[in-house]
Amino acid sequence: MTVESLKFAKPQALFFKALAAHDRMHINGLLQEGPKNFNHIADELRFDHTLVSHHLRCLSFCGFVTHERNGKSKTFSLNKETISPLLKLVDRHLEKFAKNLYECETLER
Repeated sequence: MTVESLKFAKPQALFFKALAAHDRMHINGLLQEGPKNFNHIADELRFDHTLVSHHLRCLSFCGFVTHERNGKSKTFSLNKETISPLLKLVDRHLEKFAKNLYECETLER
């Protein structure tokens, strides 16, 4: 491993760790349908507002989501340039090569 590749190891690991968190994946999945305001996200997923706020801060910090202020509320969207295409690629991969992951219990441990 080169020094150059080591430089990217930590941020890449953090990228996938942030993306892979179960609750954040639920939020990302909901945002794949289109922009949603904060209350819609919390209500649709039945998550506590504090939890949604925490996860949206993380997703925003990582550049996974963007937001637009509408008066007192915010509307959140997936990053259309990178994250939306990435999640679509993952969906295509699952359908073509890894349908077994839909029923996998081994990796959930």
